[in-house]
Amino acid sequence: MLSTFGVNAQKKYYNQNENENLKDLQVEEDAYHFYVIGDWGRNGHFKQTEVADIMQQAGFILEPEFIISVGDNFYPDGIASVNDPFIQSSFEEVYYGSNLFCPWYVILGNHGYRGNVQAQIDYTNVSQRWKMPSHYYDFEKTLEDDKTTAKFVFLDTNPFEDDYHRTEKYAQVKTQDTLKQKKWLEKTLKNSTADWNIVIGHHPLYTSGKRVDDEPYVRHHLEEIFEKYKVPAYFAGHEHDIQHLKPKDVYTHHFVSGAGSEVRPTGISDFTKFSKSEQGFLIVSLLPSKMLIQVVNWKGEITYKCEIPK
Repeated sequence: MLSTFGVNAQKKYYNQNENENLKDLQVEEDAYHFYVIGDWGRNGHFKQTEVADIMQQAGFILEPEFIISVGDNFYPDGIASVNDPFIQSSFEEVYYGSNLFCPWYVILGNHGYRGNVQAQIDYTNVSQRWKMPSHYYDFEKTLEDDKTTAKFVFLDTNPFEDDYHRTEKYAQVKTQDTLKQKKWLEKTLKNSTADWNIVIGHHPLYTSGKRVDDEPYVRHHLEEIFEKYKVPAYFAGHEHDIQHLKPKDVYTHHFVSGAGSEVRPTGISDFTKFSKSEQGFLIVSLLPSKMLIQVVNWKGEITYKCEIPK
C-alpha cells in the first residue's frame, strides 16, 4: 500500500507529465464523473495502451467514480475461465493506473459469447474492481449534491440480435430469455424514481458506421421501451468508432464508444451529430441540471462535447 508521501509523489509525477491537450477538458464543479469505453480487449495493441494512459492522466482532472465497459472485453473469442491469462494481459496489466482502480461495470459483447460467458460474470468474485454480477443488472448512485440520483441499467443485448440465434458461432444466446429481460427492463424503468435513467448495452440502436445498412434488430426490441420511459442517453459499443446519434423525433441520445483499441472507418447519416474513427473514450459528467459528454482521443485531444439538459 502506498504511503501518503508515495501517493503525493505519484500525483506530482503525473501532473508534471500531463498531456497538454487535456487542459481543454471542460471541468464542471460538483459533477459526478464516469468514463465509457468499449471493444478494447487486444493485449494493449491498436493503441489500447495509449488510450489507457490518457484515461489515467485524465483522472487527475476529472476523477472517475467508475468506468463502464460496453463489451467485447476480450478478442476474438472471449475467455476460457477466470484464470485465463488473457484477463491479466488485456485488462489488469493495461488499465493499471491509480485512477483506473475504481469499479469497472462491465457487460457482454458478442465476442464474449464465443468463449466462456459465465467466466466473465464469475470474475466479479475474483477482482475487486470488475463488476458483472449477471447478464443484466442495475444500480443507483447519488450525485455530489446528495439529492440527485442516477440509475444505471446494464443490458445483455446479444440475445436481441435475431441473427445470432441462427448461427453456431453465438449458440449460447439461445440460453437467454429475451422476453424475461425486456420485462425486467420495463419494470426497472417504470419503477425508477431516479432523476437520471441511463441505459447501457453492447449493440447500438443507431449507427453511421460499418453496420449502417444492417437490420437494426436491437432497435426493434428496445426503442419502444426507451421512448416510453424517456431514457435520456443510451451508451453502446460494437462499432469500432465513437459516435453521437440523435434521430429527429426520438427522445433518447445514442452514443457509441467502441474505440478502445482497433478502429475501422465510420460515416455520416442524417441523424449523426458526431462520428470519428479514432481510438478514445467518453467522459460523462452528471449534474442535477445536465449531462456533459466529452470525447477524448488517444492523444488526449477533446474532439467533441455536448450537453443534454435534464
